Amino acid sequence: MIYPVIDGAESFFIKGNSVGLLLSHGFLGTPQSVKDLGEQFAELGYTVYAPRLKGHGTHYKDVEKATHEEWLSDLEKGYKRLKRHCSVIYVVGQSMGGTLAILLANKQQGIDGLILINAALFVPSYESLRNQITPRYIEESKPDIKKQGVVEITYSKVPLRSIHQLQRLMNKITVEELRNVKIPLLSFKSLEDHVVPPENTDYIMQHVSSLKKRSISLSDSFHVASMDNDKNKIIRKTHAYIQENLQGTEISV
Repeated sequence: MIYPVIDGAESFFIKGNSVGLLLSHGFLGTPQSVKDLGEQFAELGYTVYAPRLKGHGTHYKDVEKATHEEWLSDLEKGYKRLKRHCSVIYVVGQSMGGTLAILLANKQQGIDGLILINAALFVPSYESLRNQITPRYIEESKPDIKKQGVVEITYSKVPLRSIHQLQRLMNKITVEELRNVKIPLLSFKSLEDHVVPPENTDYIMQHVSSLKKRSISLSDSFHVASMDNDKNKIIRKTHAYIQENLQGTEISV
């Protein structure tokens, strides 16, 4: 059966100047979770693209068939699309999107910087399921968002197979992979995150080789910070960081 894309979960592309931002949503999420970021970055002049990763934004039976290799491939295709329009590219990843961003930076030398938002290396709530073969589907808790009234498009159930794909993906982030990251890196971590503990970000920052790296704490957001109370702080700090790194770079419209 072919499931349609949920209204609002579509990929989006907004043409701006020659600085491109590739936005990646997280596990079970959709481009909707980074839509506000993308639109505000576009207002600041950036070219923005947020691809919908394989199996996301339709039905949980679709994501059950997807692999972590396909998720990385989808993000890499997004990078190549942006590269046709932009001379400078930063990858912005929320949760699993941050995991993918690190791996993509190891594959593509043309990436100029990373912006990670609660990047995932370890998800405690899934650990007990690591070697399980049942049940096939697990009830998923509501999105971890502090701000009242925010609705994230996601699935009510998560396939066990998909959890195992996420775990295999996170296992790929070795110390060597992190040491290979030498480009500018800005990381955001929610101090109260019920999905991905802030220690994930601390570990990343301790092991990357980036000379220009900075970590910013978010005190008023839970895990899905791209939709939470600190959303504008993320936009403001990201814009300032990129502009700081762009000093002396010619930007075309």
